[in-house]
Amino acid sequence: MAHALSTHRVTMEMDFYTAVDDLKAEDTAGAGMMGFTGFDSACFYRYARIDWNQLAKNLNDDTGLAQRTVEGFLRALVAAVPSGKQNSFAANNPPSLLLAVVRQDGMGWSLANAFEKPVYPRGDSGLVAPSVAALDAYWGRLCHVYGESTLICTAALVLDPELPLENLAGNQIESLDAWVQAVIDSLRA
Repeated sequence: MAHALSTHRVTMEMDFYTAVDDLKAEDTAGAGMMGFTGFDSACFYRYARIDWNQLAKNLNDDTGLAQRTVEGFLRALVAAVPSGKQNSFAANNPPSLLLAVVRQDGMGWSLANAFEKPVYPRGDSGLVAPSVAALDAYWGRLCHVYGESTLICTAALVLDPELPLENLAGNQIESLDAWVQAVIDSLRA
């Protein structure tokens, strides 16, 4: 599991706050506490890799258990949102793009370099569409240069069907359940 990184430049904002102690005596005026906290908002890229053969070996070659473990991991990866400051900032955004790749052998391909040059909003696009476009273009370059002979399954799930997929367009899956199932089915092969 790699650290999540922003797909674009981020500017730190500051939130000034005060807190009042409701149990203080009436003759004491002012805030019980004052402070500030930094925050930002970003589109993030996350990458994780599972070594299927090692996982199965660690589970005494119980492939059924290994498949259920992968399914649980995929679902948790989608649902896992850092819980810090959720009451203050409510950053409960599901992923806009999920990409799962099952390969026969070889090294995994992190797509972090798609954001080596940060994306920026174009017109009224916001940051999600150019982030997806950068990832899709980088995926296409990797496939062109290194080939696709080791790829068993490539499954892309987009939240918004208007997101710009060119290289991954033929690998789109319609729902989270179908996306997970495509990965599990490819592991059975």
